[in-house]
Amino acid sequence: MEIKNMNKIDTNKVELEIAVDGATFKKAIEKVYRQQVKNINIPGFRKGKAPRAVVEKMYGKEVFYEDAMREVYPEAVEEAVNEKNLRTVPDKVNLDVVEVSEDGFTFKVQLTTYPEVTIDGYKGIEIEAVSDEVTEEKINEEIEKARKRASSLETITDRAVEKDDTAVIDFEGFKDGEAFEGGKGEMYSLVIGSGSFIPGFEDQIIGHNTGDEFDVNVTFPEEYQVPELAGAPAVFKVKLHEIKARILPELNDEFVQDVSADSQTVEEYKAEVAKDLEEDLKKARENDISNKLADALAEKVEGEIPQAMFDNRVTDMLKDMEMRLRQQGLDLQTYMQYTGMTEDVLREQYAETAEKQVKLRLALEKIAEIENVDPTEEETNEEFQKLADMYKMDLEKVKSIIPAEDIKKDVAVDKAMKLVKETAVIK
Repeated sequence: MEIKNMNKIDTNKVELEIAVDGATFKKAIEKVYRQQVKNINIPGFRKGKAPRAVVEKMYGKEVFYEDAMREVYPEAVEEAVNEKNLRTVPDKVNLDVVEVSEDGFTFKVQLTTYPEVTIDGYKGIEIEAVSDEVTEEKINEEIEKARKRASSLETITDRAVEKDDTAVIDFEGFKDGEAFEGGKGEMYSLVIGSGSFIPGFEDQIIGHNTGDEFDVNVTFPEEYQVPELAGAPAVFKVKLHEIKARILPELNDEFVQDVSADSQTVEEYKAEVAKDLEEDLKKARENDISNKLADALAEKVEGEIPQAMFDNRVTDMLKDMEMRLRQQGLDLQTYMQYTGMTEDVLREQYAETAEKQVKLRLALEKIAEIENVDPTEEETNEEFQKLADMYKMDLEKVKSIIPAEDIKKDVAVDKAMKLVKETAVIK
């Protein structure tokens, strides 16, 4: 591999002209031939047994060139990036072949480079954090949550449906008078106000009584996954079979003994809740401080950031989401069908958060550079050990998978955030 030229063509774009030598190219051609020959039929030869020279004579000497170039170019680009000490951002790569022959090939490739950013005013940032004071109101709120968790659903016959009730319904959807697939359900338990159904559906259940049969008129969201329903008006025929209300237990000593292992009376339980709240509110305040400092740093960072960095972060977030869904027995496609979402809509929803996360990372990396933050070997090893413990893997295995330089960057970023927090003015 030889770098024949390198030009900066935009703020975060470089173009490399790279030559691959004949020996490397010929080796790739031979590899491609061996991969593909099993599928090649040449008269006079058994399938998969035709010599390369015969194949090239019949189809042309260049028959394997394109696949061979595809085989070789990633490593050639990686070598060139390392030689020029470039830090690149994963992005779409377009190759422009300058010349090619059996003696090698030359190509141009445009790469997106890591942005240069600046940041000022990262010390002494002023923020107002949420209070961690334990108040009577907060104690009562926590007790109400416990009562709701211990509540039960009971059938109601003396009133109409209200918000937070569970309505047991049959329903069938119609568009232009025709029933559509997936729009029917029987004895379905719908929590009113949960947002489980199409916008407007649940609101129209409110006020109806057990036994009522009625129409619900809705319009599907424009981004609904089923194209023929997207943006379309629809009518659902609904029958209300049963109304269930959530009944909360009375706050007394008996309730306390049911929900707590340590308290016997209401007063003891309030003291227990207060103690737990104290710890929870401290954590909440710390999280709030971190989040507000993160937002402040994301706003302070200056520089032209490639769109690919934001897009890549959104992709990572979608992968994380899919992994969580699979742990619940779902996949992303099924989730989108249930919710009427599309990947484009999900990407749009994640876009703002992804942008903040990318800017925050760039800000902290720059702060670490300015402050000469250089993690020690001990700190790096501690981070490796945390990962090994988290994923229940052998330490050396983790080290073989993740480059130490990446871990050092993560540790440096953490230390930079600590510096920002230590100098912040928190009210």
